[in-house]
Amino acid sequence: MKKTIIYILSLQILCQLGIAQSRETYQPAYFADQARLQKIEPLFPIIEQLYRSHAAKNHFPGYSFGIVLDGKLVFTGNGGYLDINKKNPVTSQSMFRIASMSKSFTAMAIIKLRDDGKIRLDDRVEKYIPEIKGQKLTKDAPVLTIRDLLTHSGGFPQDDPWGDRQLADTEEELLALIKKGLNFSNVTGLQYEYSNLGFTMLGYIIHKVSGKPYSQYIAENIWKPLGMTEAEWEYSKVPAASLARGHRWIDNNWRDEPLLHDGIYGSMGGMITSLSSFSKYMALHMNAWPPSDKTETGPVKRSSIREMHQPHRFSSLNSQYRYPDGRLCPMVTAYGYGLRWSKDCEGRTTVGHSGGLPGFGSNWVIAPDYGIGVVFFANVTYASTAGMNAQVLDTLIRGGGLKPRILPPSDLLKNAQSRLLALLPDWNNAGSSTLFADNFFDDYPIAGLKDEAKKIFDAAGKIIRIGDMIPENQLRGTCILECEKGRIQIFFTLTPENPAKIQEYRIRKLE
Repeated sequence: MKKTIIYILSLQILCQLGIAQSRETYQPAYFADQARLQKIEPLFPIIEQLYRSHAAKNHFPGYSFGIVLDGKLVFTGNGGYLDINKKNPVTSQSMFRIASMSKSFTAMAIIKLRDDGKIRLDDRVEKYIPEIKGQKLTKDAPVLTIRDLLTHSGGFPQDDPWGDRQLADTEEELLALIKKGLNFSNVTGLQYEYSNLGFTMLGYIIHKVSGKPYSQYIAENIWKPLGMTEAEWEYSKVPAASLARGHRWIDNNWRDEPLLHDGIYGSMGGMITSLSSFSKYMALHMNAWPPSDKTETGPVKRSSIREMHQPHRFSSLNSQYRYPDGRLCPMVTAYGYGLRWSKDCEGRTTVGHSGGLPGFGSNWVIAPDYGIGVVFFANVTYASTAGMNAQVLDTLIRGGGLKPRILPPSDLLKNAQSRLLALLPDWNNAGSSTLFADNFFDDYPIAGLKDEAKKIFDAAGKIIRIGDMIPENQLRGTCILECEKGRIQIFFTLTPENPAKIQEYRIRKLE
């Protein structure tokens, strides 16, 4: 019995050591280029001209833009007026209503409540809004959940023009609307359809769960920790000298667009902030990447922010998408939690959101793998900002020659590479090696491995140089062997067990 206990304790210690070792040897992805800012700085005058020309062409009374690199606001530009009548100039501290860019703050508040154990994303909405119980398009439709609201999967109709005018409605008016009965455009949980009403419900749920109005909860738990001192929900609380007034371009002239007061619909689009303050929020999202062992410093866990960035609900595939420079590059888009997600034909992933209300238009977008993002505010109805930001981001990445982070090979991959290459090309004594998983020689008979390797190495000649492992992740990668008469590529995948072993293997001569 005593020996058994000692054995179990020893096994536990070994397991813990194995876990500790894997954590200690993990290396996050990094930027090989240390002169990234210097590479994009020459583009700043070009970028400023792009924004200026776009604003003039599209009749923006005023605008503000910024570039954030590696979590720092490195360049800003402003033009025009906060109020076309008063001719007061826009600055980076001017406060614009950012409309649906507010949605990710509401989503982040929900995620924080989830992390704090107050709610679950798969909770039924009727738990917090009993008035919606039993409402669905078909009898077999699933019950509406918080996750459905976060991903625009609730089955509600797209409601931009209507929802944009409800900003000042009270919670009581929202509940009365729901109690009267809602119309559904789709069965819940099946399809993406943008819903301001859904995010308004999330604002109500924040109040119900936290005991504080969504506006107060977000201000205390997100704005304040980030130092977003220039942020507000109610426009009458913003200093008049800092507040951007809304405008509409109609009949070749600007018309004042009255601001709406803050109400429950503000959780879908009522936030007012400056470019300077919003850049701190962008930094929070950018600093969630790459995954690492760093100490948590933000108001929400980095892993939770990365969760917000995932493509939770497919939106569209545009096979004919073209970048502003005209090049064809198909793109797939999806919705995360309060954020839009896209990936283009070059594998570039972007995350962000647009905003549009009577009097305002805005957009922010980051490319997490490149550590760069842009933001653009304007004070004219539904200002076209997303396309310009896409052009600017593309210009910065391509024009500056920016490259995505490099994932260094794990010690597990490097060790397996070294041991595998010691066996090639003859595969002598491979059967007795502890390098290979239980399945390996069943899937790759030794005779076939020897024959394949001999043919490839006979054609390529002796190895001149062994390239570093090029990882796909911690347990899978390739390496290139430079040989006398060509190059050989070797690929393998390791198992999840400890110690990790080779379970899959491929070799080929590169043409």
